[in-house]
Amino acid sequence: MPDSAHTLAHLAARVAELESERELTLRLAQTDSLTGLVNRGAFTSALCERLEAARQAGERVALFVVDLDRFKHLNDTLGHHAGDLFLAEIGERLRRDALPGELVARLGGDEFAVISNCPEPAHRAQRLLELLTQPHSIYGRQVSPGASIGVAVYPDDAPDGGDLQRFADMALYRVKTQGGRRWSAFDADLRAENTRRRTLESELRRAIPAGEIEPWFQPVVDARDGRITGVEVLARWRHPEQGLLSPATFVPMAEELGLIGRIDEAVFEAGCACAAPWVEAGLIEAVAFNVSPRDLLDPAFSRKLIGRLGKTKLPATALTVEITETFLLQDLALSRRHIERLNAKGVRIALDDFGTGYSNLRALMHLPIQTVKLDRSLICDVAKDGRVAKLVASVLHAARALDIRIVAEGVEEEAQAIFLRHAGCDRMQGYFFARPMPAADMEAALAASQVETPHLFEAQPARRRARA
Repeated sequence: MPDSAHTLAHLAARVAELESERELTLRLAQTDSLTGLVNRGAFTSALCERLEAARQAGERVALFVVDLDRFKHLNDTLGHHAGDLFLAEIGERLRRDALPGELVARLGGDEFAVISNCPEPAHRAQRLLELLTQPHSIYGRQVSPGASIGVAVYPDDAPDGGDLQRFADMALYRVKTQGGRRWSAFDADLRAENTRRRTLESELRRAIPAGEIEPWFQPVVDARDGRITGVEVLARWRHPEQGLLSPATFVPMAEELGLIGRIDEAVFEAGCACAAPWVEAGLIEAVAFNVSPRDLLDPAFSRKLIGRLGKTKLPATALTVEITETFLLQDLALSRRHIERLNAKGVRIALDDFGTGYSNLRALMHLPIQTVKLDRSLICDVAKDGRVAKLVASVLHAARALDIRIVAEGVEEEAQAIFLRHAGCDRMQGYFFARPMPAADMEAALAASQVETPHLFEAQPARRRARA
């Protein structure tokens, strides 16, 4: 009997131990390791539970979505460890300041959320701003990146957790893009915008198979004389009611909806069909396409692209694929495999938006890239600021040493073009030469260039008309 009692006691203790381990594992799975706050997964579940309880009790629930301002600058200047220390401090501030019943979570990166039953969301938002903008000492330096807050309220604004999060994000986005007040609540204007967006999303799904997404072409010219040597293919949406829509209107939406790959395919196929005869006739040498970073993360991307190219009449040696450093930052090894596979077929690679980040020089040294495209932000003051001029000249010198072609994009003034030409830039594109145009206009421009080769520094009334 004593042995049986001992065995039962041992089993009971082991069961309790296992239950404690299970609870600990569950708690860790729901907790953000850096701040100790609830993580995104647990937050989403908790939000649904809170809203259901509020529905039964007839109460309101406010959701505050918080994004730290200038946090990237803090990371870049003081390092990621300093950034982690600051995030941990923000998490502790939010935890200490939480009102009874509030749930605080870290959604990821520098984004946090607070679920609250507070009766006055405006007062709570202002209190959160005051809390988050107080300076904090890191490595002996006082830092205060500031914060932006978006607010949405259940059931006033949204009937469920999904819409509540989306509407709070919309309010936050308005703060980040418009400036002024550092917090914003979801309102009638944002509701109307949401309705328009939902309609546009539905129309975009229909537009792709309907052939409404079409290729437009912007000339790329020789920096020595302005002769057109190639084109960059850009997407435009010819909406049946709203007219021609720029990529800024629909590409971010397509990224979110997972439609960007289908758009890239449609534009690639139509763009190659238009440009292949121009290449065959010797009117241009290169045709450049932008590729979404999301597509580049597909391990089969380069094989798929080669397969699509094989179905067109465009020679592989005339194709340039433009990639951004966003992709390179995410997976350098995968980018190398894609680039080497495409290079082996004769496809050239261009690093786009050069000058907007810190990883580009590393990419130039370690990846087989044939072209670099200087971002407009790098060259906009090249003819006005001596420091910028020296920086661009240094980049051009380094590129020549690495046998890399330089294309300057966003050239809008003659003074910029003159500087770039004398500094040794290879190619240029921008409104100074021509805006993007439909295929028929591009074909006419190429035909005209065969009659009289333009010179970059001669007065050209035709060019000025094109820019008007």
